[in-house]
Amino acid sequence: MRYTEFTPYDLVLLAQGLGVTVALFLGTSLIGLAVGTLWGIVRYYRVPGLTQIITFVAELLKNSPVLVQLFLVFFGFPAFFHLDLGPVGAAVITLSANTAAFVYVIAVSAIESIGRDQIEAARVFGLSRWQVLRHVIAPQAAAFSIGPLTALLVNQLQVTSLISVIGVMDLSKIGATLNLRTLKPFVVWSVVGLLYYLAAKLVATLGARIERRLRAHTAFRGL
Repeated sequence: MRYTEFTPYDLVLLAQGLGVTVALFLGTSLIGLAVGTLWGIVRYYRVPGLTQIITFVAELLKNSPVLVQLFLVFFGFPAFFHLDLGPVGAAVITLSANTAAFVYVIAVSAIESIGRDQIEAARVFGLSRWQVLRHVIAPQAAAFSIGPLTALLVNQLQVTSLISVIGVMDLSKIGATLNLRTLKPFVVWSVVGLLYYLAAKLVATLGARIERRLRAHTAFRGL
């Protein structure tokens, strides 16, 4: 067998790389969604001091390159804070924080899209701020934000390819390894690109289905 030939085990490597990519994407997306939504709620309640800090951090994260953030966390944090931080840990921190920053922007836009008259009417009927948030704001904001969130998650899935530069054995790293061994970049990167496309297409399809269901179960169909 020649050095440049593909083997059945290469498919196993690609599957493992895809698994790592999907696992990190799902984990960091869930963390980012939770943190970003929490930041949006803090902005809604206008907590003094904390709101300004969150806004500054979000602006810093969403307006700086993800690769720079990744290098800062992976190389800078261990040196500055004397932490034992591996490639996976650095990837989780960076991708989660970056996702949270964009989720925060979407959450704020979704909340502000709701008419103030609805909120005032709910308060007139005696609902607390938490009840207004839960029963009036949250359902409409969710229906409004699914589209932007789906687009964000598709983009974040593609951004995960950057973590290969710090040694995480994700799909891109496996692709680079196979490319060096087989010396067939067109074949290798076409397969890797196709796998990314299929994963992104699945995310987009699920997002569209969820959006249709949310809009079908809300009276505010014009969102």
